[in-house]
Amino acid sequence: MEQNNTVTEFILLGLTQDPMKKKMVFVIFFIFYVGTVVGNLLIIVTVKSSRTLGSPMYFFLFYLSLADSCFSTSTAPRLIVDTLSSQRTISYNECMTQVFAMHFFGSMEVFVLILMAIDRYVAICKPLHYPTIMRRQVCIILIILAWIGAFIHSLAELLPALKLPFCGPNLINHYCCDLQPLLKLACMDTYTINLEWVSNSGSICAGSFLFLIISYTVILHSLRNHSAEGRKKALSTCITHIIVVVLFFGPCVFIYARPQTTFPVDKMVSVFYTIGTPFLNPFIYTLRNAEVKNAMRKLCHITNTSESKG
Repeated sequence: MEQNNTVTEFILLGLTQDPMKKKMVFVIFFIFYVGTVVGNLLIIVTVKSSRTLGSPMYFFLFYLSLADSCFSTSTAPRLIVDTLSSQRTISYNECMTQVFAMHFFGSMEVFVLILMAIDRYVAICKPLHYPTIMRRQVCIILIILAWIGAFIHSLAELLPALKLPFCGPNLINHYCCDLQPLLKLACMDTYTINLEWVSNSGSICAGSFLFLIISYTVILHSLRNHSAEGRKKALSTCITHIIVVVLFFGPCVFIYARPQTTFPVDKMVSVFYTIGTPFLNPFIYTLRNAEVKNAMRKLCHITNTSESKG
């Protein structure tokens, strides 16, 4: 419903107006974004090419890395470019596209983390039935359902945003287009729409976080019946997943599971889960996972051997 708006573009105020700080922001987040893309791409290529990483856990890790890369790409390039530009404008259509992309890939990451928790639960608590329950066809169906769920969630976020009338001002006090900053600019009572968004994004964030914490609590409790070696290996994997869950869901719950209020720290909290967490995930999964590190070494060795022969 863009034709009902007098605003055809928005101005993103970004993280800072200070010229020196903008240069620092550019350097820091350029490094973060390149690291995110390279790190997650390395995991994607490693999982895809390695025969030893064929289990469901690495199948889901492949899609988590894909979601991480796309999620960060939905915000980081705009933030990086805007630090060097004097005209930090974003068109109405680009703004709405960013809203959809952020929530699509963000919710995809949520659903993949849930699938990874389910996989660990079955592997540790139902080991004899694991090959049957988590067979390849089931994993593919679960990922398809995750994509569908992410699309439905994002559409439910986007459609109310498209109905918002904007008649000025057009200054978004953020580094990206998101729901709460847009609500502050709408020329209408946004109480009902805000409740819809909180019930949608807030319930997904808080509900998924609670589900994951309960799941890993059950898993850790069941490890007492395992051998010392099996308990050590399973504990290492679960701790890795728990770290990722806390780093991602903590900021998400803070931003989305609350009424229509804004705080000065909102932008920095958003930076952490949209750019920081996707950057940290490859390091968390590789540094604490011997199988992934070994597969990466083999991949590098094969690549170097092929180049030397060429």
